[in-house]
Amino acid sequence: MLVSNLFMFTGEAEEAMTFYVALFPQSRIVSVERYGANEAGAEGSVKHAFTFTPSFSLFVEFDAREQLDAVYCALSAQGQNLMPAGSYDFSRHFAWVQDRFGVSSLLILQ
Repeated sequence: MLVSNLFMFTGEAEEAMTFYVALFPQSRIVSVERYGANEAGAEGSVKHAFTFTPSFSLFVEFDAREQLDAVYCALSAQGQNLMPAGSYDFSRHFAWVQDRFGVSSLLILQ
């Protein structure tokens, strides 16, 4: 599984990064931009402010239903189910969820 993205958050960037890195095996944070002294944000805080909508979604394919279900449960905790995990005409197992940070993900079993 390969997921590569640039995320910009409002207020919870470090918490979100830690959550995603723990959720997806072999993931890592490559770089973080922080405000310095006399810049627009609080010194040391993560740069960028952006809000997400469901029109932006990660698309993640899984080899095993158990993997998909585990990620679905983690992402939907304190989030919102846009399409509950289940069988659909276009997929034998699929889910669309928006997590507590506002990022929506399309999860599909290969």
